[in-house]
Amino acid sequence: MSEAKLSTVALQVGWNRLISVVEEQAQALVRTAFSTSVREAGDLSAGVYDPEARMLAQAVTGTPGHVNAMAEAVAHFVTDIGPENIFEGDIYITNDPWKGTGHLHDITVVTPSFRAGRLVGFFACTAHVTDIGGRGFTADANSVYEEGLFIPIMKFAERGEIDRAFVHLLRANVREPDQLVGDVHALATCNDIGHRRLMDMMDEFGMDGLGQLSDFILGNSRRATLARIAELPKGSAEGAMRLDGYDHPIDLKVRLTVGEEDVLCDFAGTSGLDSHGINVPLIYTKAYACYAIKCAIAPDIPNNAASLAPFRIAAEENSIVHALHPAPVAMRHIVGHTIPDTVYDALEKLLPGRLPAPGSGALCNFQLSLRPASEAARRDGARRAEVLCFNSGGSGARPGLDGMNTTAFPSGVMTMPVEASEQAGPVIIWRKEFRPDSGGPGCQRGGLGQHMTVGARDGHVYDMSVMLDRIDHPAPGRAGGGDGAPTQIGLEDGGTLRGKGRQPIPEGVRVVMAFAGGAGHGAAAERDPAAVRRDLALGYISAEAARDVYGLDEAEIGRVLALAAAGDLPGS
Repeated sequence: MSEAKLSTVALQVGWNRLISVVEEQAQALVRTAFSTSVREAGDLSAGVYDPEARMLAQAVTGTPGHVNAMAEAVAHFVTDIGPENIFEGDIYITNDPWKGTGHLHDITVVTPSFRAGRLVGFFACTAHVTDIGGRGFTADANSVYEEGLFIPIMKFAERGEIDRAFVHLLRANVREPDQLVGDVHALATCNDIGHRRLMDMMDEFGMDGLGQLSDFILGNSRRATLARIAELPKGSAEGAMRLDGYDHPIDLKVRLTVGEEDVLCDFAGTSGLDSHGINVPLIYTKAYACYAIKCAIAPDIPNNAASLAPFRIAAEENSIVHALHPAPVAMRHIVGHTIPDTVYDALEKLLPGRLPAPGSGALCNFQLSLRPASEAARRDGARRAEVLCFNSGGSGARPGLDGMNTTAFPSGVMTMPVEASEQAGPVIIWRKEFRPDSGGPGCQRGGLGQHMTVGARDGHVYDMSVMLDRIDHPAPGRAGGGDGAPTQIGLEDGGTLRGKGRQPIPEGVRVVMAFAGGAGHGAAAERDPAAVRRDLALGYISAEAARDVYGLDEAEIGRVLALAAAGDLPGS
């Protein structure tokens, strides 16, 4: 049966509709997931693929580390399952870091979509789960075998029948079995929502398959992306970034080359594998390097297989950005989230004045593993719990715009509300507020980091898995801008903590953190005095910074602070 030819208008409407379909798919996952990392932080992705496993559309909700890695993942599913073993009603699953999204804590679920008994495409989604067993969410492991339960690409369900033995295996190997199994069912359900909306769309448009729409989407996306590349100055430039690492600093290096029809990022010279779990599989390096380039040169072109294809990524095997199995990779985001700033350090030399300054980079995450402090406390209701908190430092200043406060770039993952974290377990967040003077000074100021103080409820003790960077190597300023403030962490009683790793916290003691600020862009002397006054009134900068960094005189500082105390903003 031949399919009626669709008009260009119908195909464009169908493309927009497909993006709406996958966004509803993602929102279904947000509404039904058990883990707070999905419900509150949006650490997920959703997408639709043609029968050749090429990504056609991704949801707006989600993170590029997931969806850009997932762009390659579905092809692995088809290869490993085998085309002859794909049946209607199947559901596939994996958390393979090298075929999924880079570490065991992300579960990817893929569902084939059939119409009238014929395969027409696939839906895929990924979510970060709170626990996958092993050492927990920490960088302490020395191999992936220690980091949790490894799920190879396999069937969660075949022809509509769930593999109950697999579910029992999952439950027996994790600390939060109800939460994990609930998340897997939520992933499967959101794919089903996508499938049903796709069938409605195909009924409405009279489509028997996705062939015409796929050709239209991929063809136009490729042509549009190549047109943007053609506008770029041709040549090569190098960029670099230094990070704290685990026990010693690590260096990211990249050589970016703009060709006639592609952009190559070569990470030759980057530090080798680390003995702890901060290594990055290449699939995750590709995800964030491609995202960085696309944001810079083609942000308005929808993300799909064709719009990503002209961006090529190379790295030496067993460098920290091309970790091979069985390297430990649990905290791959700590390095991975800094890849865009490294790429921009190179691209700035080819496109001067167009790139943002570096920001805090990696999410400022920590996980609390709580337990009763004593048998008496257990009898009084103290319980075990795993509470994962997603937080952000500041993003870097942009040409013409200040950096965004407590906003995660490049991940886009949201900061969790205090209420959600405290509801998830016996945790108290005593302080959570902007960190004045943390944004790097400049003509455009870096985004602010934040202060946080956390502890356990009475009757509980806990271990804290810390995932912080930029303690010793804060975000460097761009074009004469100042560095962002460094990360700080310690105990309220004066004790010290490391920036990474699982560490025991004494009973009754709180942890005090200050997350990094984004770097400034341009010289601070060039900042608009009205912007300085507004920053002072809002508490983004101190009176000392207003005077010593931006040159505001004492009389003006006093006037601004008096207006702020009266509830007025300067210039309002």
